[in-house]
Amino acid sequence: METHALFTEKQRFNQWWIWVILLSVNAVMIYGLVQQIVFKKPFGDNPASDGGIIFGAFMCSLILAVFLSFRLETRIYKGGIAVRFFPLQLKTRYFAFDDLASMEIREYKPIMEYGGWGIRGFGSNRALNVRGKIGLQLIFKNGQKLLIGTQKREELEKVLAPFKNR
Repeated sequence: METHALFTEKQRFNQWWIWVILLSVNAVMIYGLVQQIVFKKPFGDNPASDGGIIFGAFMCSLILAVFLSFRLETRIYKGGIAVRFFPLQLKTRYFAFDDLASMEIREYKPIMEYGGWGIRGFGSNRALNVRGKIGLQLIFKNGQKLLIGTQKREELEKVLAPFKNR
């Protein structure tokens, strides 16, 4: 793969409401864990077993850690586009400009078109996004479509301008 990127973008989930939900659930589970395990006070009207509450707190913490690690990485090179949605995609996927029928930066409706944010989509129309409603729409020569979310529309437009009419 090429070594000098013309464009680089790393995005993370930073919507406040996601973090309020995740941190609130985590706080409740840790509070319950401390109450039941440390202070020996059953947590709730119908308390879980000690093992159950330990498992629940562990799973909530694991989900929080996974969300903290999510990132969408996009790089543009002279020959194509590299993208990875870590940790769900461990290997970077590279799409050569020669394999594309077209590409455009467009506004989209994440929930209506793709069912939300993340690795989304249906059949041959997929999306990789973490927030917002601007993306780079790739249409491949085989008819497949991939939308890659971006927060750097203007910078991306400048970098891709020379490659659009190949």
